[in-house]
Amino acid sequence: MPVMKGLLAPQNTFLDTIATRFDGTHSNFLLGNAQGHRGYPIVYCSDGFCELTGFVRTEVMQKNCSCRFLYGPGTNEHVAQGMEKALESKEEYQAEVQFYKKNGTSFWCLLDIVPIKNEKGEMVLFLFSFKDITDTHGKGHHSNEKRQSRKSGSSRLSEARRRGRTVLCHITSQFSRGGKNEVNLGGNMFEKPSLPEYKVAAVQKSRFILLHYSISKALWDWMILLATFYVAVTVPYNVCFTPYNELDTAARSTIVSDIAVEMLFILDIILNFRTTYVSQSGQVVYDSRSICIHYAATWFFVDLVAALPFDLLYAFNITVTSLVHLLKTVRLLRLLRLLQKLDRYSQYSAMVLTLLMSMFALLAHWMACIWYVIGRKEMERNHSNDWDIGWLHELGRRLETPYLNSTVGGPSVRSAYIASLYFTLSSLTSVGFGNVCANTDAEKIFSICTMLIGALMHAVVFGNVTAIIQRMYSRRSLYHTRMKDLKDFIRVHRLPQQLKQRMLEYFQTTWSVNNGIDANELLHDFPDELRADIAMHLNKDILQLPVFEGASRGCLRSLSLHIKTSFCAPGEYLIRQGDALHANYFVCSGSLEVLKDSMVLAILGKGDLIGSDLPGQDHVIKTNADVKALTYCDLQYISVKGLKEVLELYPEYASVFTADIHHNLTYNLREGSEAEVNTHAHTHTHTHTHIHTTEEETLGGTKAHKGGTHPPLVKLPTELLYY
Repeated sequence: MPVMKGLLAPQNTFLDTIATRFDGTHSNFLLGNAQGHRGYPIVYCSDGFCELTGFVRTEVMQKNCSCRFLYGPGTNEHVAQGMEKALESKEEYQAEVQFYKKNGTSFWCLLDIVPIKNEKGEMVLFLFSFKDITDTHGKGHHSNEKRQSRKSGSSRLSEARRRGRTVLCHITSQFSRGGKNEVNLGGNMFEKPSLPEYKVAAVQKSRFILLHYSISKALWDWMILLATFYVAVTVPYNVCFTPYNELDTAARSTIVSDIAVEMLFILDIILNFRTTYVSQSGQVVYDSRSICIHYAATWFFVDLVAALPFDLLYAFNITVTSLVHLLKTVRLLRLLRLLQKLDRYSQYSAMVLTLLMSMFALLAHWMACIWYVIGRKEMERNHSNDWDIGWLHELGRRLETPYLNSTVGGPSVRSAYIASLYFTLSSLTSVGFGNVCANTDAEKIFSICTMLIGALMHAVVFGNVTAIIQRMYSRRSLYHTRMKDLKDFIRVHRLPQQLKQRMLEYFQTTWSVNNGIDANELLHDFPDELRADIAMHLNKDILQLPVFEGASRGCLRSLSLHIKTSFCAPGEYLIRQGDALHANYFVCSGSLEVLKDSMVLAILGKGDLIGSDLPGQDHVIKTNADVKALTYCDLQYISVKGLKEVLELYPEYASVFTADIHHNLTYNLREGSEAEVNTHAHTHTHTHTHIHTTEEETLGGTKAHKGGTHPPLVKLPTELLYY
């Protein structure tokens, strides 16, 4: 599997930014189209607003954002006129207003209207913030003293406005750019920050942040890998083969390289605090604080212990004990980092074989060190002159450098190490040749362990190298095969560079999301009963929509088998205007926008359903708008053909579905459905409303045309929204 770089395409995160900044205060807001002379339709409605008012999103979308559907007997007409004036002049507006929920219950809220600009400074959206102040409104009011009442009311309004302004400032504080001006609210001066722009946001990262997938980071990782192997070789050798009285001299001879390695490890810790990483959701994290927390919670302690600068003691001529030399073995913890990065190195076949052989040689080196220590300890324990059966005594006699009193003489350290390494390698790869053999009990026990480890190495590594590589690279082999086919297709048909780049990016992104696994193909051979249960679990979010509440369990199981998943990258079109509509889509994550003739008709988010009703049995449904992704979007969809097949099997549910689908579609894409949507917007007024919506306040703000044509929509050029 290739190294996952994360989801890197620029995204329009305006909707996520607004929702995130409201979190912790309130999330009751609307977005209205701010471009046009008359009429400002609602293009987005938050879940908090639906909970506050009792309306569902499909009832609010495309209504005029003057919110006359919330008016009632207690709504102040002066406030209503102030709202409309602010919309026409594209100015900010704040007021305390009494609105009415869908069930007729009144509530007081702090209304704050703020215009939103694009990157060119043009007003494109209105942000409507509704903060429920029913519990606090009217407290401290003295009806018998009008003057005091007016002061109290003015004070409460000023305080409420300040709270609302604080919320909006909190929302937009990190987006302050360009000029600033001051606004007088209730006698208090506030500095107005610039608002988040509706556009494709460039990645905001410090120049001191290192990308985890960059070439420089890859080269640095290879350098750290070599340093780790250096530590894994030199530390055990110095501890085992260098006598204690010579340790200081040996350490001073390699002090330059040892200190250089320690500095590399310390520098690596610093760089890890500034290196991006991929979150569990697949997003690349650039925030320095999040990076520090993630690293501190994962590998920081291991890296810190392995980077303790013991060799600086020699640099400052400090006398050390043998315990200090033993503590240097904690540097071997860096090998844990190597295992953690094996997946990154394993994408190259030659590198896998190199790493396997290196690990095998390193294991032989460690066992050679242990073999030598066993020989030395046997000599120290049996120091009599007539004891000479250890393997070191035997090696000394053959090299004509025998030991005297088990302490003086003997082969050189170089010869002893080569003999130890020869013995461990021959024991690991075969049963040995007998020229270096185990004589004492401790040596024989170690030899037995070495042979067992050698058998395991044969079974796991040497005897199954092909199987290991195939198992490690089966998925990646499929990835490279499909990528090669894609590149061959692009080359044969001579596709333009822009189209080629889109195809490659889409393929790589979808592969990183699903790892090349086709769920439908994977579940194809399972029994229908089991497949239906799995499908219902995977598609439980879409099956919980209100439109499916009247369906029986058997109907839901049949529907779940027709539901499939899809993925859309930022800037890609999910549906084109005028095309035949083949499916209804459910947004699992991300956000999209509905466009018609370069106008934004709706912004779709998580939980929205978009598609069409079923007008006739044999009618081809043509779409009336484009649907374009703003961010990375996970979608579930059910084909129109599959939906008709299920409804034919369950006719008792078909009538219910046909009646309810109009109320559950966030936006109806069927051609000719606009008049139905406008009629629904006229007739679905509040039962308690005494201030009726006129024809001028419908979508577009113009009077309805004769002959059933719909009023013109507000133009929101898409070329102004993106870089």
